[in-house]
Amino acid sequence: MFTNIYARFIAAIIVLCLATAPMARAQSVHFARLGAQDAAEIGTAYTDLISNYYRQLSARVLVAGARNGMIDALKSAHITHPNVAPIVATGKLGTDVMNIQLGVDRTARTYGTRVSAHALAYAAMTGIMASVRDPYTVFLDPKAAASLFGALDGGDFGGVGIVIALDPVTKFLAVQSVIPGSPADHAALQQDDLITAIDGHSTKGLTINQSSARLRGKIGTVVTLTIKRNGKLLAQPVAITRATIHQLSVYPRMLPGGIAYVQITIFGRDTGSELAAALPRLQAEGMKALILDLRENGGGFLTAALSVCSEFIAAGPIVSVESRGSHIQTYEAPDTAIAPIPLAVLVNGHTASASEITSGAVQDSGVGVLIGTKTFGKGVVQQIYPLPDRSVVKLTTARYFTPHNRDINHKGIMPNIVVPFPKGARFGDPKLDPQLARAITVVSGELAERSTQIPTNTGVIHLKL
Repeated sequence: MFTNIYARFIAAIIVLCLATAPMARAQSVHFARLGAQDAAEIGTAYTDLISNYYRQLSARVLVAGARNGMIDALKSAHITHPNVAPIVATGKLGTDVMNIQLGVDRTARTYGTRVSAHALAYAAMTGIMASVRDPYTVFLDPKAAASLFGALDGGDFGGVGIVIALDPVTKFLAVQSVIPGSPADHAALQQDDLITAIDGHSTKGLTINQSSARLRGKIGTVVTLTIKRNGKLLAQPVAITRATIHQLSVYPRMLPGGIAYVQITIFGRDTGSELAAALPRLQAEGMKALILDLRENGGGFLTAALSVCSEFIAAGPIVSVESRGSHIQTYEAPDTAIAPIPLAVLVNGHTASASEITSGAVQDSGVGVLIGTKTFGKGVVQQIYPLPDRSVVKLTTARYFTPHNRDINHKGIMPNIVVPFPKGARFGDPKLDPQLARAITVVSGELAERSTQIPTNTGVIHLKL
């Protein structure tokens, strides 16, 4: 976890860097109800928005939004006809900030016994952001901000370090993958091991949640697993001491035929390093082709998307980001990619933001094919601006384009091969997941095609068999 998460946290659904705009010049104003910190946060939030939003905004609309936010808060407190005076917008940053602060203070003097000045300050900031009519530009109170950070940064828990699934044949718990360096790894657990019992209690019939609850526990405690490997029970149960496990975002495993399957659930702080650690392990296990699953992945750090793309794209642009004033920055692949192998990327309607940056870069560069259904279509970039009380404002500060200069916002990316996901299908199971099954067919076909090519001193001879 971060020593000071708000000081170094650099991303929302996609984020370029942490930056804060200068707060409006302080005014010598006495507020009867509005506290100094709340007043300062209103000033910072408003200034950040005016200064950094990717297009110019109307002060009149933003100031009216502050008033509307307070009206909504009062109505939520069952005040049927709230009397909130209009707030004057001048277009001068410092004056408009002061007018909003005075409006909050004035409203608090009227309704402070029913709605606090602090709550009204939050309502005003919520209303300011809502007035932009951009679903990605929002004010988040400390609780909501912590939830966002937790989703992107992952969390820690006491466990053994395995990814589990229910074996469809035996109904026992199956080890889908083992986290490198985890207690399970040190205990030599393997992918496809069946866990038939946990501390002597059979896993047959248990749900994933029930099994997880038994595998997790206090750090330093021991859990005993009965393991069946290749159809035979191990001679002795395996005792594993629980340790701190960080919630992963990259889940790798091998499929038959030398095909690796890697699911990325979010583009978090450690996604790039997790993938960089997983790929050599997969190569050691005989990886000849790779299926990257970005379905249901709503995005994350731009830096994580760049890291993921850099594993597969050796050279050329990955994405171009256009910020306010038509300033365009193009991010290039750093020539650190693994040797080319057949690559398929699974996408669907919830593949968004950083996932779409990755998908667009793979498709445009030609290093792989997209399989599934059209992606979400979020082609804009957000930055997070922290406030002193651990609340934040999340602002759209730029838009991005794929290497072929495609603007995918509100359009999405159409996969190279469209495969629907019917009702009753199940993610990650080749027998019940038609998109994954098609990807296996595609990369297997490419592997077969490559095997018919004989290198010579002058080039490649293609055999027609």
